[in-house]
Amino acid sequence: MMYNVWASENAKGTDRADDQPPKAWALYLCATCGGGVVVEGTTAFHDSLVANVFPAPRIAHEDVPSVARTFLQQAFDVLHAPDAAAVMAGSAVDAMLKAKGYHEGSLYSRIDKAREDGLLTQGMAEWAHSVRLGSNRPRHADVDRPHVNPDEAKQSVEFAEALGSFLFVLTARIERGIAAAETAEAAATT
Repeated sequence: MMYNVWASENAKGTDRADDQPPKAWALYLCATCGGGVVVEGTTAFHDSLVANVFPAPRIAHEDVPSVARTFLQQAFDVLHAPDAAAVMAGSAVDAMLKAKGYHEGSLYSRIDKAREDGLLTQGMAEWAHSVRLGSNRPRHADVDRPHVNPDEAKQSVEFAEALGSFLFVLTARIERGIAAAETAEAAATT
C-alpha cells in the first residue's frame, strides 16, 4: 500500500515560466518496504495520468526468455522481502540455463556443465552457485541460516539480471546490429 505524503499545493499543478503545461508532483511512501517514490504528472493527480516515476521501476528486459523474465521481474518486485527475492533470483538463473538447453540434472550440475561448455566463466559459475545456495536457504528452511539478508538478496537479483543481460540481451542486441548493418549494406549496393 502506498501513502501520499506530499503533493503540489496548486490543484492545477505548478505553473511554468516556459509556457509548457503545468506539472504536478507528489511523494508516496510504501507501507511494506518503507521506500519512497516521487511522481510527476502534467496536471493535478486526481484527474490526470502519471507521466514519470522516480526512481523508475526495474523492468526485466524483453530479450530474456519469458519464464526467466517472469522470475526476474518477480525478484525485482519483491526486493523488500529478501527471502522471496533470493528464491526468485535462483529460479531465474535456473530458467535461463534451461532456456540455453541445460535441462538434465540438478541446478548445481547444470551450472558446472555450463561452465565446462564455456557458456559461463569460472567467476560467473561461482556467483551462480552462490545465488543457488542463497535461494535454497529459505526454500528449504535451513536450520542454521534460514533467511537471506537484504544485501544478499540484492546481490542475487543483480547477478540474475547480469546473467540475463550476458546470455540473452547482449546476444540479441548484437544480432539486431548485424542484421541492420547487413540491411544497410544491401540497400547501399542496390
